[in-house]
Amino acid sequence: MDRRTFVGALGAAGLASYLPGEEPFMAAEKIDKIGVQLYTVRGAMKTSVERTLKDVADIGYKEVEFHDYFGRPPRAIRQLLDRNGLKSPACHVSLDSLRTGWHRTLTDAAEIGHKWLLVAYLGTNDRNSISAIKRTAELFNKAGMEAKDYKIRFAYHNHDFEFQEVEGRRIYDVLLEECDPKYVDFEMDLYWATKAGASPLDYFAKHPGRFPLVHVKDAGPAPERKMLEVGKGTIDWKAIFAAQKQAGIKHFFVEHDNPTDPMPSIATSFRYLKELRF
Repeated sequence: MDRRTFVGALGAAGLASYLPGEEPFMAAEKIDKIGVQLYTVRGAMKTSVERTLKDVADIGYKEVEFHDYFGRPPRAIRQLLDRNGLKSPACHVSLDSLRTGWHRTLTDAAEIGHKWLLVAYLGTNDRNSISAIKRTAELFNKAGMEAKDYKIRFAYHNHDFEFQEVEGRRIYDVLLEECDPKYVDFEMDLYWATKAGASPLDYFAKHPGRFPLVHVKDAGPAPERKMLEVGKGTIDWKAIFAAQKQAGIKHFFVEHDNPTDPMPSIATSFRYLKELRF
């Protein structure tokens, strides 16, 4: 019996050992590269970008998502990332940057190595009617089309207001419908979606592949839904991450908007995610 036949026989024997109707054992999956949104440690970043990135890497994080460079030029940011064994797949930018200086923003992002640029907030005038939401989506499509020349994707990050209705429709649903998948991705903040009463799993099923990035932070019990470190709350992370292929998730960024002590907070979330199997 050659090796291929032997391995095949072992596989067949293993499957045959299950009773009819039983599922064969499948190895659990885990998150290989855990990231963090640096907004969580913004106080430390303001004091020292250099020391903060080292501390983040020492915890074990492999990826970071920026929201501000704190006055450092793109080349310096890239050098700091390289020095600490970090990658930065994404950065949050303002909506105004899409209207003014977009190509400069894209040039800087390409130098740092970002693969996504994201808008994380919409003012009232950009979402208070269906026509306003459609205009916003049109701006997103244009930004995403131009970003392709830099090998960068554009995406939008939600809070909870996107799950409110305007003229009888959810803001988030209109954005998903009007934004062209060829040019616009979505970064689902799993906490804010849950707090708003939306089901991430329903969105993954209805819009497969459109969520390559997610923000990971936990929610306490209703009705307050207090923001907590990952693993300290009520969100079913195993169920959500088991749907990662359907959702298209490639990057997982820990975040806590206002932690009591930021570094221990992101360390707690990291430890939970490192051990999580789904």
